[in-house]
Order: sequence, then C-alpha cells, then structure tokens
Amino acid sequence: MTDDAPSNTAPGWHADPLGRHEHRYWDGAQWTEHVASHGKQSVDPPVGRSPVPTTKRKTEKIVKDVAKTGAAAGMAGGGTIFTEPVLVVNQKAKLIEVNNEYAIYDQHGTQIGAVRQVGQSAVKKVLRVLTSVDQFLTHKLQVVDTSGRVLLALTRPAKILKSRVIVEDGQGNEVGVIVQQNAIGKIRFNLDAGGQTLGSINAENWRAWNFNVLDASGSEVARITKTWEGLAKTMFTTSDNFVVQIHRELEEPLRSLVVASSLAVDTALKQDSRGLG
Repeated sequence: MTDDAPSNTAPGWHADPLGRHEHRYWDGAQWTEHVASHGKQSVDPPVGRSPVPTTKRKTEKIVKDVAKTGAAAGMAGGGTIFTEPVLVVNQKAKLIEVNNEYAIYDQHGTQIGAVRQVGQSAVKKVLRVLTSVDQFLTHKLQVVDTSGRVLLALTRPAKILKSRVIVEDGQGNEVGVIVQQNAIGKIRFNLDAGGQTLGSINAENWRAWNFNVLDASGSEVARITKTWEGLAKTMFTTSDNFVVQIHRELEEPLRSLVVASSLAVDTALKQDSRGLG
C-alpha cells in the first residue's frame, strides 16, 4: 500500500491511490476499505501496491523523438510533470486495449510519471474486447508520479460526437474542462476553467497528427507532436506516442490543462473512426 495520503485534508473521498477504483475514503488517519466507482460504493481492503505503468521505451529513442519534433532539448526542468518543459507520453503497446496505460518521460528518457485507467467494470472490459463501442463509454484516468501519488484525474464522459474531458487535481477539485468544439475538419478543443476560456488546442491537419496549444490571447504556449513508431507497430498495436513541448512557465490552471492536453486529445479521439493515426 502506498503511504501517500492527503496532507492536512479532512476525511473524505479522494482519488484511489491504489489505482483500482475512482475514489477511496480517507478517514483522517488512513485509507479505508470503502471505495467508489461510477457513483457505486463497494468494499476493497487497501492492501497491495500502487501500480505505476512503465513501457519498454529506450532512452535513445526518446531523445531522437524529442529532436525530431524540434523541441528545445537541453532546457532545464524541475524533474516533475509540472516543471519539465518537454514531456514524452508513451502509451503501452497492446494487441488488445482493455486498460489505457501510458508512461511519461522527460526529454532525457527518465520516467517522471505515468497514467493509469481506473474504475472499469468487468463488463466494460469485455465490451472493449468484443465490440467497437469504446468511443461511447466513459473513460477515467489518473496521472501519477513514479511513487503512485495521484497528481491529476481525467474523466471523459460517454459521448456521441464531441468529447469533453474533466480535469481534477489529486484531491478531486475540478481544475477545468477540455471541450471538443467540432467533429469535422481540423479538430479544436477549448481549455475552460471557472467559466472562462483560457486557451485552445488546435489540430494542424484534418487527421489530427499534431496540435498547437494557444493561450487566451492567441499566443502559442505549447505544442503536441505525435511520433511515428513504424508501420508494423502502428498496424498491430494501439500504441500512441506524443511529445509535448511547453514553451514557457504557465500559471494554474492553464499549466495543468496543458499537461493533461495530450492525454485528453488521445482519449477523446483515438477510438473514433477518424482516429489519431
């Protein structure tokens, strides 16, 4: 069991640090067996370790991917997903995707975080294997550091045409919402928080390979670039890989929304018929 717990936080429901459910109850002193997913409570003892997804990504491949995108390699970072200027998001390659899992690296190939899917029922896993309704299902992700501490939580509710992704901090407070604006042509998302639009994510071609991220004034503050994994891997697995370059230090909540952006785009679009690749 992870020792991580909400600091100076009153008892209540928080993101499950074990990554098995959406929420687990913190009683003020310890994590309890009371858990909840999709609004339904159940019991699951807080034993075991917090899973932190990893991938077989090689350091030299990460460095090459960063160089190919033109990202400003060599810029000093603080060693966390909120302080590094370049993030490499690598999805774990699977022949059949039942759980979305990603590793997050810095520009030098050091893993600094990960993403895990939580709250999936056995029925939903079967549906993902046997049907093509994945895009219509609700998806919930946790962004964690390498110790398993929850930093952000992303929820993409079930959708028909356009997606919205709700972003929360590790304590379950809403940071903002990433909202898809169109379903045809070059896809665009708004970054909304507190009733205001703080920026946008804009596809640079109709297949949505690459995106620029603008602030409210229209200045580019970040860029998302999908990297090519080779024909065989792209055809036979569901792996997606992105380099996120953040051009300057950003204030909250824009920073968290930008960090979440590549995951939101991937979760919003990849099961669609138009896809990301």
